[in-house]
Amino acid sequence: MSTFDPIIHDTMEPEQKALEINLNDKIYGAFAEIGAGQEVARYFFQAGGAAGTIAKSMSAYDKIFSDKIYGPEEHGRYVCMSRLYKMLDHEYNLMESRLRESRPGTNFFVFADTISAINYQKTTKGEGWIGIRFQLSPNSKPNDLIVHVKMLDNDNKLQQQAVGILGVNMLYACYFKNDGVKGALRSFMDNLQGRVQVDMIRLNGDDFKHIDNRLLSLNLVKNNMTDVAMFGADGINIHPSEFLYKKQVLVVRGRFRPLNLVNEGMIEAGKTAFLEEEGVDPIKATVLTEMTIDDLMSEGSINKQDFLDRVTILNDLGFTVVISNCGQHQKLINYLLDYKINKIGFVMGIWHLQSIIEEKYEQNKDNRLLTAFGDLFTKQVKIFAYPSISHEGNITKISSLKIPEGMKFLFQHLLANDQIEDLKIEDESILDIYSKDVFQNLKTKDVQWESKVPARVVALIKEKALFGYQ
Repeated sequence: MSTFDPIIHDTMEPEQKALEINLNDKIYGAFAEIGAGQEVARYFFQAGGAAGTIAKSMSAYDKIFSDKIYGPEEHGRYVCMSRLYKMLDHEYNLMESRLRESRPGTNFFVFADTISAINYQKTTKGEGWIGIRFQLSPNSKPNDLIVHVKMLDNDNKLQQQAVGILGVNMLYACYFKNDGVKGALRSFMDNLQGRVQVDMIRLNGDDFKHIDNRLLSLNLVKNNMTDVAMFGADGINIHPSEFLYKKQVLVVRGRFRPLNLVNEGMIEAGKTAFLEEEGVDPIKATVLTEMTIDDLMSEGSINKQDFLDRVTILNDLGFTVVISNCGQHQKLINYLLDYKINKIGFVMGIWHLQSIIEEKYEQNKDNRLLTAFGDLFTKQVKIFAYPSISHEGNITKISSLKIPEGMKFLFQHLLANDQIEDLKIEDESILDIYSKDVFQNLKTKDVQWESKVPARVVALIKEKALFGYQ
């Protein structure tokens, strides 16, 4: 059960949710909103009974005023996670210091957001950070709910409205839907379908120690709240605007069930080749290991423990993990390019490259091939193909691919412009290792699996009893 009993259980309008919070004398807090007006607070003021909920509402819109209150930002960015945390820290400390003695039985909260809505010239798309610091019992340590949101409406006023609805939904979920993560996340999108994407979430605090934030990333993608979510090697959910801005990224897609010697070979060979590319700075280059929802659902549904076992290994090896709904690489490319990433490399098996070529040809052979490949192979993108071996022992590389007659000229153009490259392999003997065979060996307790994965992964599987190992 939720800590607070809701009056209405079905999907509610934001005005209804705001009113229900206003009428609950256990909940009291402050609103601080920057960049898109007082959109969230406005719902609570207009719902009625706001005096029962709102201690303060403010908007330090001017940067100088904002700096005087919250302190300056090192890089001059005001729509960022660090700004949000400064706002939460400052406003929550004020609530505690000024009101705790007079309201000993109250659960305090602070709602904060820093938003950049679409501008008049339509040169900015609209995005921002929203956070809530909240108590579920008086005098307890507060919890933090942090999200990054992308607004999809093509109008400034509509984007502001969407921020208001999302803020109300989030605050309502904190108090009335905190007994189930799945339902709480879905409720974020009440009355907002198709209008926003939530592509990063963090939920921390003593009341949510049982929540693995990596599963929150998974659920964002699974629930179609975003196409892409990611978390770092420490398991903490992250956003590309905070760590990938103007960097170079190498993406390695795989099932990693578990990471085997071929996966390791692809990553290492890909890193070596990527770092040799012109303009790639070893200090700014980052490897992302990506899993798609389609792969995770290859057996019909997602097994959460299986997912956690896979990513536990990747995290322990130091990798950032991406969960995506990007069966087509173009979606992931578009997402990453929004954050000014100046070089993107993709490492994939040679047969995966063959399937991309065939798919692009079949879908676009009616005079759209040039456009289709132009979208995929922008000047920032390069594909590194990892060779394969046939049952007869023949190595398949780019030169061995079967290219449809109608696109041979275009394919040669990509090769000549160095946008596709064979990866060098150190040990051809590992090419006959397949993920499904390794996993089957592991499940049937066939010790052959140990020779097919890196020694460190073997140790991890045994130490942490991953994939049901006993």
